[in-house]
Amino acid sequence: MLYRVERGTVDDREYMSVALDHAKRGLGKVNPNPLVGAVIVRDGRIIATGHHDHFGGWHAERDALESAKRQGVSVRGATIYVTLEPCCHQGKQPPCTQALIDAGISRVVVGSADPNPLVAGKGIRQLRQAGIAVTEDVLRAECDAMNEIFLHYIVDRRPFVLLKYAMTLDGRIATASGASRWITGEPSRRRVHEDRNRFAAIMVGVGTVLADDPRLTCRIEHGHDPIRIICDGGMRTPLDSVVVTTARDTPTIIVTNPFDEHDEGVAERVGRYRDAGCEVLPVQTADDGHPSLPALMELLGARGIDSVMIEGGATLAWSALRSHVVDKIDAYIAPKLFGGESAPSPVGGEGVNTPDDCFHVTDPQVIRLGDDVLIEGGVSYVHRNR
Repeated sequence: MLYRVERGTVDDREYMSVALDHAKRGLGKVNPNPLVGAVIVRDGRIIATGHHDHFGGWHAERDALESAKRQGVSVRGATIYVTLEPCCHQGKQPPCTQALIDAGISRVVVGSADPNPLVAGKGIRQLRQAGIAVTEDVLRAECDAMNEIFLHYIVDRRPFVLLKYAMTLDGRIATASGASRWITGEPSRRRVHEDRNRFAAIMVGVGTVLADDPRLTCRIEHGHDPIRIICDGGMRTPLDSVVVTTARDTPTIIVTNPFDEHDEGVAERVGRYRDAGCEVLPVQTADDGHPSLPALMELLGARGIDSVMIEGGATLAWSALRSHVVDKIDAYIAPKLFGGESAPSPVGGEGVNTPDDCFHVTDPQVIRLGDDVLIEGGVSYVHRNR
């Protein structure tokens, strides 16, 4: 399909914006690879588009080149807009730089630099050495934000961790009786499911399973169900819970403290989890008696799990903050007041001793979602006031 654009009315930023839209088509399907979109332009006309559609599939540049080929359109002398620096190494696919050189592309416009040591500027250098003009950092902030998971994982080799919770204006995640459905409105819940679609895994504590018996799946059409991770040091997850009875449909990991396989009672319970389709993953115990979250993140990262969304509960939220594994916080705030001294709050644990000991939310962004407000930001583990 050809997209008509009047010459001179669309600049590099606008073409890159189109590439960003195409990149998002790979949400939930490319992990741990990046989301990448590509747009080929010649004479003020978009002649082909492409995106990285699934892990192991064509990269966006090759997808766009193939699209042009199917249409019988020559790309020689054209400009390609790519949201991430083209790769120059052999992976599951051959290097995109060589494909662009062979195709006769005359200019490449890049959004984000690729921190992958196998690329990291080498792709751009190879293109320039071949006589191709390269423009860098067009909509860099937007391209980086779209690939916050990849850019983190490719450098640290541990999952990008989002701590998400929904609360009332008075900081409650449920009423004093434990009722919690629903705190936020439909627009907020829709966004949560969009995040479930883009994250590789979702994690909750066993308390959330015992209280809510959640399904922890993505409920948007054609969405991707994340791997479900239950932090359960004592293996209290009920065998008839939804996460266990549906484990053959949606991968489910029970993370527990180390156990003795020779203990008949323990071995029987582990066997019943495994028979239901769950993986039982022992992880070293932290000093709070729960599985060590830093150790767990190392294990998950080694498996190629690039992102984890923590959805509950308060004990797990505190453990994650205390362990310094949280990279970003999404706090959904509904215009409601529950009251009640015993009503739970989103973060439990012993808390900090003084205001100076707090965890700072950095670069907070405020987003309106229907009647709700989402406050989103990074996490700083450096005490600013000291």
